[in-house]
Amino acid sequence: MISLVVATKGRVAEIGALLASVAAQEPPFEIILVDQNGDGRLDALAAEWAPRLPLTHLRMAAANANAGRNLGLRHARGALVAFPDDDCLLKPGTLSQVRAAFADPALAVLTGPAEAPGGGLGSGRWRTEGGPITLENVWTSVIEFNLWLRREVALALGGFDEGMGPGARFGSAEGNDLVCRALAVGHRARYDPALRVVHPDKRLTPEAVERAGRYALGLGFALRRHRVPAATWAPFLYRPLAGAALSLLRGRGLHARYYWATAKGRWEGMRAAPLPPPGPLA
Repeated sequence: MISLVVATKGRVAEIGALLASVAAQEPPFEIILVDQNGDGRLDALAAEWAPRLPLTHLRMAAANANAGRNLGLRHARGALVAFPDDDCLLKPGTLSQVRAAFADPALAVLTGPAEAPGGGLGSGRWRTEGGPITLENVWTSVIEFNLWLRREVALALGGFDEGMGPGARFGSAEGNDLVCRALAVGHRARYDPALRVVHPDKRLTPEAVERAGRYALGLGFALRRHRVPAATWAPFLYRPLAGAALSLLRGRGLHARYYWATAKGRWEGMRAAPLPPPGPLA
């Protein structure tokens, strides 16, 4: 069975669309909805879908995505776990693709890219070739809502670092961090560019600019935590700096602010004091 853990806050219609996309998948699966809203806005939706899907509705007060994911992970019963965002969609046949990949008993982690709603890749820079994930290519191979793991591996690694991700200081790269921790203890991870999850592409929007620095802090922090070589981390600094300069020359103020906040945040994240990784989840 595959356990799909969805930590959510503030969305309703998008959750309904996600549940509809899951209902079209081949069972067995379960959905664990971790509700971080301070009200009952999801009660009617959960009641509507409960007769049609194996749905568990959990509540927690903390507005921290990774705390929600870890709570769901503790409740998961499937041999495989994944963590779809509350505004993404699973394409038909996704769970069948995942099961086929994990027929390889040596595989511990599987990832794929984001697909924009209109088609094509979105939400970042992606590898074009599939294959093993390494410390050098993990940064263009992982996004949290298309990350699939064996449950016992995720528990032993401590799940997601709750000091990272939405709701925390280091606002992103928690999936990259989790996969790096898996690699560090010898687990095998693979990236498949054909395994796609649909997600809104928010790059270079006002929303993206507002959160760019916080998200960049997370990537910088992860790059330092895992001591990647300079040849790997340097492009994550000079590319946004070049983007900011080019955008200014072209009179694109929104783009320039985004790239500058990204470069500044990554540098600050790399200089932040290191924190110990999480221990195993009970």
